[in-house]
Amino acid sequence: KMAGSGVLAVALAAVVVLLAAWLWWWRRRAAAGGAGRVCVAVLGDLGRSPRMQYHALSLARHGRDVALLGYLRDRPHGDVLRSGRIRLVPMTDLWGRQVGPKLFQYVVKVVVQAVQLLYTMLKIDQPSYILLQNPPGLPAIAVAWLACLFWRSKLIIDWHNYGYTVMGLSHGRNHPLVQIAEWYEKLFGRLSDYNLCVTNAMKEDLWVNCNIKAVTLYDKPAAYFKETPLELQHHLYMKLAEDYEPFKPRTESVSWSGEKSAFTEMDGSNGHVRKSRARPALLISSTSWTEDEDFSVLLEALEGYEQYINEGVKLPPLVCVITGKGPLKDYYNGLINKLHFRHIQICTPWLEAEDYPLLLGSADLGVCLHKSSSGLDLPMKVVDMFGCCLPVCAIHFECLHELVKHDENGLIFRDSDELAEQLKMLFLEFPIVEGKLHSFRKNLRACKQLRWDESWDQTVLPLLGQNE
Repeated sequence: KMAGSGVLAVALAAVVVLLAAWLWWWRRRAAAGGAGRVCVAVLGDLGRSPRMQYHALSLARHGRDVALLGYLRDRPHGDVLRSGRIRLVPMTDLWGRQVGPKLFQYVVKVVVQAVQLLYTMLKIDQPSYILLQNPPGLPAIAVAWLACLFWRSKLIIDWHNYGYTVMGLSHGRNHPLVQIAEWYEKLFGRLSDYNLCVTNAMKEDLWVNCNIKAVTLYDKPAAYFKETPLELQHHLYMKLAEDYEPFKPRTESVSWSGEKSAFTEMDGSNGHVRKSRARPALLISSTSWTEDEDFSVLLEALEGYEQYINEGVKLPPLVCVITGKGPLKDYYNGLINKLHFRHIQICTPWLEAEDYPLLLGSADLGVCLHKSSSGLDLPMKVVDMFGCCLPVCAIHFECLHELVKHDENGLIFRDSDELAEQLKMLFLEFPIVEGKLHSFRKNLRACKQLRWDESWDQTVLPLLGQNE
């Protein structure tokens, strides 16, 4: 018995010593290891999360080492890939074949994502902060909070919208899953240390309905969203003409020695580029092809535009480019293929990250069909368009006035008939008469809005502690 007690005592002592050594190592690592490091996380595709990429770039610009965590389906911007301080932490999409009832599928998906996300967050070097995008917040908020407990880090949630209102678009507002998601989001959202949001309307709603204090960080365009020089426009058009018919010239001239696109022509003798006299107008819209954007509104407006031309109104041919990827793209492509326009061409390309701002800076008009599921967020695509001094027609919702000033930097419409009227008014006798389009563009040039870096430095940097 004495021998057995001695062995047990030695074993217990060894366990205590090992536990004490582990706690000492962990506390020392927690005290020194996290300084200067930030985990920027999104439970989604990093390539289609520009705001989180901007956060990572701003942190890196201020000397922080950043672990940028998420799925890598589409390539992030080149600035992110070239940064020596940003390390991509890709997550593997483990959700493959779906079997069983939908509720069962959803529960299994949430559990798998929770385990995977927690494992990935605990595998990185200890951060001082975890900056998490919401939505999607289920299960990301709870997992990030647990990781912060382990690392003794601070949790910052960047509220782009509410996840439960997005779910409500497909399931209905009163669906049990949506109600559970709302309860979860409000409960775990309160566990964060700091909160950012995209509008003042959301800031107020977070406080009144969730008891969460937030700071408004408006989406702002990055420095590379700007008007595109004519030579770069021509290069882009020629590149796109290789794959997309609307960018090819309408007619070929035997006597012309240079190269042509649908919009520009370059003199072969001196390399001078000019806009084609009879060029079509270029309209661009971008989308993630989800339920919060009804593109039938745009298609019906284009039918009205075609009818105006058939009635003799002096309107230019129109090239309509709709960029993006998403679940409803095939559905809308099916609708587009049924349309038989004579004066309108539509294409739906997926652009490289570096080409998207160039196309915005080359277009004549942007159209936004984003309707916020909560009525509290603003479309980032409009922010990018304004950065390129591109006038916008945007569909109305509650807080849109925080971004689009009707008849000042663009127009707000409520239905397809109103959009068709606006297109007719803006493009009447284009390109000879510029009218309202020119006026809107002048206003956008004159406003000299803050860029992302300046806005981020004023809003987020004080939260992190500039001298930390």
